[in-house]
Amino acid sequence: MLSKIYTASIDGINAVLTEVEVNLSGGFVGMNIVGLPDNAVKESKERIKVAITNSEYNFPKGKITVNLAPADIRKEGAGYDLPIAIGILNSTGEYNFQNFEKTIIIGELSLSGEIKGIAGVLPIIILAKNLNFERIILPAKNAQEAAIIKGLKIIPVNNLVETVEYLSNKKGIEPVEFDEKILRTINKYEIDFSEVKGQKAVKRAFEITAAGNHNIILIGPPGTGKTMLAKRLPSILPDMTLDECIETTKIHSVCGLLKESNKIITQRPFRSPHHTISNIALIGGGSFPKPGEISLAHNGVLFLDELPEFKRDVLEVLRQPLEDNRIVISRAKGSIEFPANFILVAAMNPCPCGYLGHPKRECSCQPIKIQKYLGKISGPLLDRIDIHIEVPVVEYSEISKDEISETSEQIRLRVIKARNIQLERFKKYKIRTNSQMSGKLLKKFCIIDEAANSLLKDAIDKMGLSVRSYTKILKVARTIADLAESEKIKEEHIAEAISYRTLDRDYWLKY
Repeated sequence: MLSKIYTASIDGINAVLTEVEVNLSGGFVGMNIVGLPDNAVKESKERIKVAITNSEYNFPKGKITVNLAPADIRKEGAGYDLPIAIGILNSTGEYNFQNFEKTIIIGELSLSGEIKGIAGVLPIIILAKNLNFERIILPAKNAQEAAIIKGLKIIPVNNLVETVEYLSNKKGIEPVEFDEKILRTINKYEIDFSEVKGQKAVKRAFEITAAGNHNIILIGPPGTGKTMLAKRLPSILPDMTLDECIETTKIHSVCGLLKESNKIITQRPFRSPHHTISNIALIGGGSFPKPGEISLAHNGVLFLDELPEFKRDVLEVLRQPLEDNRIVISRAKGSIEFPANFILVAAMNPCPCGYLGHPKRECSCQPIKIQKYLGKISGPLLDRIDIHIEVPVVEYSEISKDEISETSEQIRLRVIKARNIQLERFKKYKIRTNSQMSGKLLKKFCIIDEAANSLLKDAIDKMGLSVRSYTKILKVARTIADLAESEKIKEEHIAEAISYRTLDRDYWLKY
């Protein structure tokens, strides 16, 4: 008897509908799985057999053929265990299973018949909704993650017996509803900008960074607070929208990074990979491409500390995603696109010893060593970073002050106001922030007066800035104007934006 069950395969960060066809025939006793299964799927044969037996069901005698279609997409993971087991039991004709047409089944089986949680549930739920399925039967551990997408019946099951009884109409299971309380955990951060002593100019740069979704590089001696400042950037970013929560959770779900206690990503990601990371781990890829750190930082922050310590080829792969907010991984079988709309925060010392330009400590580096150190950061990469800011040494008078500086919440309120202005401005376009403006939108929304134009022209002529630097200055100036709630970009806004493009002249062009 032939039985057909619907499940799904993961391809990149998206799901593909998969049909599990199970045929039971006489003759040679055994099970064969075809349809490009990986080792985990191939090894499921014994796992499924023992799970069915230990659940006190009769494992059928005869030849069992399992086909996973479409056959040209590789099937990975143990999520096929439950649909295959249900297909085997259904093919015997002993169970009165009904209404498979609008149902997707996923889950991993243990030897006892218990159903374990799996990675990549959210893309499957999105697929099910788009294809007008009515319900999805899945592990109870994945239920809250799945319930964030409304319009489907999310049926949580704990073991094979429970699944069989539900499908046989012997047991009712209430669909899981999404717990709205989960979203109330947004922006509950334990760290705050008020803890940072001094550094008013750098805090201002971070406010602009957050308001316009701009990239930023911090240069300064050790111990000036570069890492401390970077870690507090998420605390001044706006709340994630539900769509952003879904986008981010989807990526973490595929990578199996969702915690048991937090099935929905409600806080903006902060990813800080070590400088020994490979280019594949950073941007994604592999034989069967998976998202990298830049995609895990989607809608959040990617912090690269000690930037020159990263391998140059690793840093150079950042060029395209910094421009396009996405990364395309091409392989012989096709291309996969991963989202990568993140804020890059890079931090570095001015020289190998770290004390170049320090007011009280002497630099011990020879010019050739400084040149080699700075040369690890290429001009094209530096050009793609909107804001360059020096982080100076904090004097004792600043450290010992009792006064409390602005809190993250105070800064965040200004950032939200600026973001709302941008949302209104770009409501007819498929972008959200100033950093995403195209050349066409720059001409429309970044009109400057004669005085500002003259200042910008002089800066470009004297500093030899590129066309990309020119557009970066305009985008940053637009954000500065939004923070000032100014419809027009004024001369002082252009002047401040230009000031964030001078550090390469102080370091890279000097050595």
